[in-house]
Amino acid sequence: MEVFWNQSGFRLRTIRETVYRWILTILAFASLVFLIGIILTLFRESLPMFTQYNILDLIFGTSWYPTYDPPDFGILTLIVASFLVTLGALVVCVPIGIGTALFLHELATESQRAVLKPVIEILAGIPSIIYGFFGMVIVAPFLQDALGIPTGLNAFTASLVLGIMATPTVASLAEDALGFVPRSFREASLALGANRWQTLTRVIVPAAGSGISTAIILGMSRAVGETMTVLMVAGGAAVIPKSIFDPVRPMTSTIAAEMGEAVMGSPHFHALFAIGLILFLITLMINIIAEVISRRYRLKLGLGR
Repeated sequence: MEVFWNQSGFRLRTIRETVYRWILTILAFASLVFLIGIILTLFRESLPMFTQYNILDLIFGTSWYPTYDPPDFGILTLIVASFLVTLGALVVCVPIGIGTALFLHELATESQRAVLKPVIEILAGIPSIIYGFFGMVIVAPFLQDALGIPTGLNAFTASLVLGIMATPTVASLAEDALGFVPRSFREASLALGANRWQTLTRVIVPAAGSGISTAIILGMSRAVGETMTVLMVAGGAAVIPKSIFDPVRPMTSTIAAEMGEAVMGSPHFHALFAIGLILFLITLMINIIAEVISRRYRLKLGLGR
């Protein structure tokens, strides 16, 4: 009788494990199905634009007037605006984010960490539209008065607000990367006579280079894909800016502002999907670069794949 119950219990555990395995497998492949669906939708809806219009004129055209007769669908102005705002955001978030991570990991006391770490995590969870309100109501008027510029809604304000918004992501991921460096690295460096600063700059930071690089690239990915903030504070001018203080209109804000007004199936509608496809390819390349850099650092340090 005992052998029978043991065999029955073994069969039940085997069946239960098989069911769990299939459930987890289905959930894992569900994300892949959603990704394929997104890619197919982008290609299907943007294909008419690429077949009816010259792709070079579409990408390198400098006039975005989709409602004119005839319409102009040059999206170079939108691409330039996206890259300008993203680079400006990196100038803000990289030094602040990496500096915050180094302070939390190397210099902060336990009481300071207990305060700063939750604050950073809270900042990372604030909705982007709140940052947009803050930039539109507080930052833009202040910069307009302080710098004497025609409008505070411009590329500089968008870069500043996006940089502030991306800083918690960079700081949190970089601090986690520093925490994964084996303690033996620090102890070996100190034992060889290096001081604390030399250990930090020549041992700890290079060893965490994979995670720090990934944090920076993911922060850039968040900045380039942000919608509501740039829609509210970038100014909305679809022109190539002559200065960082000129209003701009990135790709994401263009899609958000015009998709509700575009007639389904119209060239304007397909042009917006073409912008979405280009934006998707840009973010895909950013993520691929992040993965390549991460793997190279791991292989260089002998930490495995």
